Amino acid sequence: MKKLNLLMILMTILPWLSVPLLRGLTFKRFLPAALFMSLYLVAEGRFAEKKKWWWFPFNVRPNVAAELPLIFGPFLVGSLWILKYTYGKFNLYLLINLLVDSVFTYFGIEWFKKIGYVSLVRLTKFQLSLVFLIKTFLLYGFQVVYERYFLQKHLLTNS
Repeated sequence: MKKLNLLMILMTILPWLSVPLLRGLTFKRFLPAALFMSLYLVAEGRFAEKKKWWWFPFNVRPNVAAELPLIFGPFLVGSLWILKYTYGKFNLYLLINLLVDSVFTYFGIEWFKKIGYVSLVRLTKFQLSLVFLIKTFLLYGFQVVYERYFLQKHLLTNS
C-alpha cells in the first residue's frame, strides 16, 4: 500500500513539473478545456463506479477516489501538452490521442492491474477505447467553442 501511495503522489506531482515549460499564454489558453475535461472525468468516474466499469480497490482518503491522481496529474497536464502541439491540426490531434489512449488502454491498464491500482470489470479494452474517443472529441470541441465564443468576446472587449 505504501508503494501505491508513493505512486499516486508521483503520478500527481511529476506531470506538473513540466508545466513551466508551457509558457503562460499557452497554459491560460488551454487550461479551461483541460479543467472541463478533468471535471467531466470525475463525474464519469462516479458513473463508472455505479456501473462497475472499472474498480479501484481503495480510496486515496475517505471519500477521495483513487482515480483523482490520474485525472489531476497526467490527464490534465497531458491535455495541456497535446492541445499545445496539435490544436488547429485536428487530424494530428486525433492521431496523437489515439496513440496515447491506446498505450494507456492496452499497456497501462495491464500494469496498473498488476500492481493492484485499477482493473476493468464490466468494460472491455475496446469499450474503454471508445470511452476515450468520446473524451477526445469533447476536449477538442470544448476548446473550439471556448476560443470561438469566450476568447473572441474577451479580445473584442479589450480592444
